[in-house]
Amino acid sequence: MAVALRVEIRNGGRTAVAYNFSPGPAVLPSSVREEIVAEIAGSPAGVSIIESSHRGKAYDAVHWEAMDLCRRLYSVPDEIAILFLQGGATLQFAMVPQNLIRPGRSADFVLSGSWAKKALAEAKILGAGHRVAGSSEDRGFTCVPHQRELDFDSAAEYAHITTNNTIYGTQAHVFPDTGGVPIAADMSSDLLSRPVPWDRVGIAYGGVQKNAGVAGLTTVFIKRELLDRESSSTPTPLRYSTYAESDSLYNTPPVFAVFCFLLVLRWIDRKGGLEALARENGAKAARVYEAVDQSGGFYRGYAEVPSRSIMNVTYNLQNGDLEPRFVREAETAGLVNLAGHRSVGGVRASLYNAMSLEGCEALADFMADFARRNG
Repeated sequence: MAVALRVEIRNGGRTAVAYNFSPGPAVLPSSVREEIVAEIAGSPAGVSIIESSHRGKAYDAVHWEAMDLCRRLYSVPDEIAILFLQGGATLQFAMVPQNLIRPGRSADFVLSGSWAKKALAEAKILGAGHRVAGSSEDRGFTCVPHQRELDFDSAAEYAHITTNNTIYGTQAHVFPDTGGVPIAADMSSDLLSRPVPWDRVGIAYGGVQKNAGVAGLTTVFIKRELLDRESSSTPTPLRYSTYAESDSLYNTPPVFAVFCFLLVLRWIDRKGGLEALARENGAKAARVYEAVDQSGGFYRGYAEVPSRSIMNVTYNLQNGDLEPRFVREAETAGLVNLAGHRSVGGVRASLYNAMSLEGCEALADFMADFARRNG
């Protein structure tokens, strides 16, 4: 099993392995780190992939293997184009409405967290039609709105959802029934962590820096039939068709990020694919949630149980004054980047694909010990 180390800490002059629970950019598989180092430092041709032309044979092979392997591992049907873009999910907040909401039409938005609100805000800036189909903001975003709380417009251009909320630790474990309206899914923090029901998806997008690589690459999955919605007034670099028609080679792609993405895809393939990875991710999260639930109230999960995220486990300490000490002592013990988001405080353990079960067990053991010493 790949160890989820990727940070070194120094304690009393001693260097120790650390488990990195960063919310992103996140931990890489150790084997992938080694391959990256080997490629940059020891390329037999004397020129690494990140120094090669994006029009050359070396990058061409990387580009197409990444495209093809992503399609196979994710079971992406042929009617959906895979695009390699830049700008992160933040740029997609603007590109999706700009490309897919036609004049006089509207899109639905499900507000399950801060990022969903940002996506809605961009539609408003563009003057595009918009409508809130459901929200959990009145509950502090402690859950993803339930199906019974959602009111979709059958004439909507799409229904925008955020599949995982890193700040609050909530996740849509089932994509909502929209009544046939195509889903636009922001999958930035659970991208390539589980299978996706593509029959419900019109467009999905996500940066790869949490589950599938390093910062710089944004993957977009879009039904080809939606490409016809674009307006002639949309700038060429902001049209999905520009990248679909050029095989994502319209301009210089993020070569290093695509290369790292390919290495992670190969790693996922070796692990048995997304279904095997989803089972492993579930077991990892269950171990940490067990430590929360069996603490006798010392730790309190932030998210409602049915909406608990497999990717980001969020919890507060009953005594909030102990939270800074918890984070400091955890770091000394080799458990790093556990501070919760500033908007909710507490603790956040991000358990992306490359985090090992060993790392989750180490965190659970530390939690139990800390509770014994401070309860």
